Amino acid sequence: MTALPAPVTALLVVDVQSAFVSGDAAVPDAARLLDRVTDLVGRAREAGALVVHLQNDGPAGTPDEPGTPGWELHLPVRTGPAETVIRKTEDDGFEETSLEAELTAAGVRALAVCGVMSEMCVLATARRALELDYRVVLPHDAHATYDIPAAPDISDVVPAAMASRVAEWALGDEVEIVARAGHVSFAAAFTTTRTA
Repeated sequence: MTALPAPVTALLVVDVQSAFVSGDAAVPDAARLLDRVTDLVGRAREAGALVVHLQNDGPAGTPDEPGTPGWELHLPVRTGPAETVIRKTEDDGFEETSLEAELTAAGVRALAVCGVMSEMCVLATARRALELDYRVVLPHDAHATYDIPAAPDISDVVPAAMASRVAEWALGDEVEIVARAGHVSFAAAFTTTRTA
């Protein structure tokens, strides 16, 4: 049996916004994704880990355009020092945001990443975290994306599950990929306290 990863002190919840996880336009198997992310958030809170919800500000006319129902975070956010929302406009959650400063302030050096889309914002944020020398744990069943449409003379439809697996593979051997969100454990961030 593969050893379980050491605890992490932060959870990055990437773009779990209503446009992507509810209704007819939800990613495939959105119910499974929401179940796993909800479990991760609950256990991170209980342990006193930092929980960061990244929220994408899409361009006008897109499903995640700010102020639209699809842009809203799908899961409730607790207010307090151990939980925050960071808005972003790029795939990489660190680019032109306060994410690195928030992690530094909480003493975080190890984090887990979950959410959508596997090959876009999840991949870009996890890759940047690795470049910044964070320890990164990526639970396989807690990130998702859409099917990649067929392209004439290139490929048939690429199923979403395959696209997600390729995104994991693209991160190389520094990322710690675990099969199940339940295998991720949390510890309190150094400078945060558990909020009620």
